Amino acid sequence: MTMAPARTRGVPAFLLLSFGIAWSGMFGAWLLGFSLANPLVQLPFGFAPAFAAFVVRRWVTREGFADAGLAPRLRQAWPQYLAAWLGPLVLVGATLATAALCGLWTPEVPSGEQWALVAVLVLGVPLLTPIYWGEEFGWTGYLRPRLLPGRPLAATLGTGLIWAVWHYPLAFVGYIEFDDVVLGLGVWTLSFLCQEVLLSWLWVRSGTVWTASLAHAGNNMVLSLLVGFVLDDGAGLDTATVTLITAVPMGLVALWVVLGGRLTGRR
Repeated sequence: MTMAPARTRGVPAFLLLSFGIAWSGMFGAWLLGFSLANPLVQLPFGFAPAFAAFVVRRWVTREGFADAGLAPRLRQAWPQYLAAWLGPLVLVGATLATAALCGLWTPEVPSGEQWALVAVLVLGVPLLTPIYWGEEFGWTGYLRPRLLPGRPLAATLGTGLIWAVWHYPLAFVGYIEFDDVVLGLGVWTLSFLCQEVLLSWLWVRSGTVWTASLAHAGNNMVLSLLVGFVLDDGAGLDTATVTLITAVPMGLVALWVVLGGRLTGRR
């Protein structure tokens, strides 16, 4: 019982830095006329959670980095790395199947160029993993174990909710557009909650933040891009609908994680 206050007392400083740096960066770039869809514009605030976690660990709580999960653990955690790398591609297939079953999309045989795009994205995900470490080192690696100690599911959902709110300004500065902003943010939040369950499961099972970072890269560069290309650009579905369809298979996997007690500890 004496450990909880020591682990949680850095949370307010972490949140203040994460939100302060990121939101000022988002709105600042927007006011200066920069496109938030530009990856280079996103980089500074994308690393805000990692910067916040580093500052809090080093100078606020002085707890160090022993539990930060920085060691890659490639030999021990290779099954989680494989799931993190190829899982988003499996979710693409499941999402498109869901859209087809709902009558929202008619399957077509992919062209050679489309298969080449898939290969490039999948092979490029490991190279982009360090960029997404900027968020996972903060959210999954730092905040989740400290938000609600002893309550892994509540801590995971709480982290997912905070992570979603952290992204909300992007719906007002040209990064993502919803026809109905309230509905869109609600669906987006649901997606973040499902994602955080899966990212936390990878972290718990592997003991390294790099598996979650790899999965985060795959979610953005494979799942979101390919599903958006097919259902948004191709089928003409609106962003909220595409996000909701994507959340269906992701939510089923998240439910498997939760019901199986797979967030309770490393195995």
